[in-house]
Amino acid sequence: MDVLKHFKKGSPKPELPNDGVLRLYLMRFCPYSQRASLVLAAKHIPHHKIYIDLTEKPEWYTDFSPLGKVPAIQLTAVPGQPTLVESLVIAEYLDELYPVRQLLPEDPLQKAQDKILIQRLSPAIDAVYPVLFTKDPPVDALPNFENALDVFEQELTRRATPYFGGAQIGMVDYMIWPWFERFPALKHVVPGEYELDRARYAKLLDWVDLMAKDEAIKEIALDSQTHAQFMVTRQEGQPNYDIAFPVAAEE
Repeated sequence: MDVLKHFKKGSPKPELPNDGVLRLYLMRFCPYSQRASLVLAAKHIPHHKIYIDLTEKPEWYTDFSPLGKVPAIQLTAVPGQPTLVESLVIAEYLDELYPVRQLLPEDPLQKAQDKILIQRLSPAIDAVYPVLFTKDPPVDALPNFENALDVFEQELTRRATPYFGGAQIGMVDYMIWPWFERFPALKHVVPGEYELDRARYAKLLDWVDLMAKDEAIKEIALDSQTHAQFMVTRQEGQPNYDIAFPVAAEE
């Protein structure tokens, strides 16, 4: 039962069936929300989606996420119906609770190294964020972004596997994918139709091509033009979260 609009300040709390199905609170363009959505989709876990306007959050949302952050997932089949927040916490919880298609490695060292690798995307995110969402990014933003991606090209070379998870998609792959889905939008928001250098990032861009064929990703992904349209609304200070929902956008 998904309502294709973002609930905002003044919106009544949605009436959802008391059916024990997980409830995911998210924002459609939020990459952290997408992390949770990808794990749910990959494991075919039934859930309701409740979209939250992050600029004008509904008053009732802090009942589920005290800091007003997304994603949040409500465990309606658990006594007290607790809510979990933070994308990595949610992803690991779901991976343990629903072991079909396990995403994290069982080896403790490999699991720790994979978690560290996920965190190493942060410098790339920090560098490219002002390019995507502001009108006057620092001049060194794109070079810093590219330098931060080198570690992922090197890691795929070291692992000698098509995915960071090995022969099949793992947790690292799904946790970093949301940003790689958004990076192609740079060609729409940066002069000169910017794209990553395929010679420099040959393995990484091959990985992107493989990931785009995954069924969970195809279910959740938005195209680069839609991401770019949202980015423009963010740059103008009037984010249109519902632009992802054509019917809602037309009403």
